Amino acid sequence: MDAATLVGGLATLCSTTSFVPQAWKVIRTRDTEAISAGMYAVTVAGFSLWLTYGLLLWQWPLILTNGICLVLSAFILTMKLLPRRQKEKVAESLDPAAG
Repeated sequence: MDAATLVGGLATLCSTTSFVPQAWKVIRTRDTEAISAGMYAVTVAGFSLWLTYGLLLWQWPLILTNGICLVLSAFILTMKLLPRRQKEKVAESLDPAAG
């Protein structure tokens, strides 16, 4: 494995897992008050554009990485924007034990 592939793989791992702790915390606590909707809106837009770029170039590393990041960041943004009652329903369906 060459250095570029190794660095790219590590970057993918870091990028795709970076949103998991926040998403899991939102599911467990249902608390999104401290999350910036503006920051996540820009992040979702950025990942959407990176995903589109990867699709246009047909580059699987870009498609896979940014697709996963888009799903996770869009989930967090959606949970931030949902009314409390809907947020509870989503979180309960994903982690019934936390409710």
